[in-house]
Amino acid sequence: MNGPLLQVQVARKLAEAEGICSFELVSADGEPLPPFSAGAHIDVHVRPGLVRQYSLCNPPHERQRYLIGVLRDPASRGGSLAMHDDVQAGALLQISAPKNHFPLVQAPGSLLLAGGIGITPMLAMAEALSDQGAGFELHYCTRSPERTAFRAHLAAAPYAAQVHIHYDSGAPGQRLDLPALLAKTDRRTHIYLCGPSGFIDYVRSTAAAHGWPPEQVHLEYFGAAAAPAGVDGEREFEVRLASSGKAYHVPVGRTVLQVLTEAGVFVPASCEQGVCGTCVTRVLDGVPEHRDLYLTEEEQAANDQFTPCCSRARGAHLLLDL
Repeated sequence: MNGPLLQVQVARKLAEAEGICSFELVSADGEPLPPFSAGAHIDVHVRPGLVRQYSLCNPPHERQRYLIGVLRDPASRGGSLAMHDDVQAGALLQISAPKNHFPLVQAPGSLLLAGGIGITPMLAMAEALSDQGAGFELHYCTRSPERTAFRAHLAAAPYAAQVHIHYDSGAPGQRLDLPALLAKTDRRTHIYLCGPSGFIDYVRSTAAAHGWPPEQVHLEYFGAAAAPAGVDGEREFEVRLASSGKAYHVPVGRTVLQVLTEAGVFVPASCEQGVCGTCVTRVLDGVPEHRDLYLTEEEQAANDQFTPCCSRARGAHLLLDL
């Protein structure tokens, strides 16, 4: 990861809902933590070789702590299970300084839409907008009250009247009617959304159908569905490194990141799902087959960078700026 790592201590670990814990992190040396803005995340080094990204969900003006929320994912590749099972209060962790690829922008109004654990960056956004006296609404879609993290916090917040929680298990009338909500929302409003892929896709398509300008729709995925190995005509190819001239064979069912890592070539990575952008690498020659959720459509169309954790090559080779 870029930049020096920070050592923090888990001051408190709380069960926020079924399968969700929050972790309050404080500086191990007692010094103030680096500042952050709403929408920021940190890389948490859960254990050697295992790095995961978590959104900061406490008020951005706080410097004495960072607060993250972690969903225990049964399909975890190790990160969430380790956080839930192995990391307890008092534990020391290494983290990156905050990074923000999901910032708030100045706008007449903001509509915050969260699906499940996607509530975490929205909490910091709600705190920031409330402190500014800015107009906003927060709509939070979850399976059931028992699986709704930070419910008590939201009920007691000074902006509680602007929060609407929608339960899949509840009566149909209380579920999110997004077309109706957008129909009554000022078109100058900026939309922020975070959640699973299906939730993101539904909101984006609905907003587009209602004529919402794409530049006013801001999003962050917290997870992506992994592409099955060997599907859709997936084929082998070669990657060559510009620095050494060495070439590496990438077979069907293996990623560029896996092949390079096993060969001792370091590529910084975190989510390994094409969501976070940590591993984005310049492409000097060849055309990538983009499978990520991080790069914009315009950035993908330029074909001068790709995510080696999940993306592949359309042709027989790629020349990488490594």
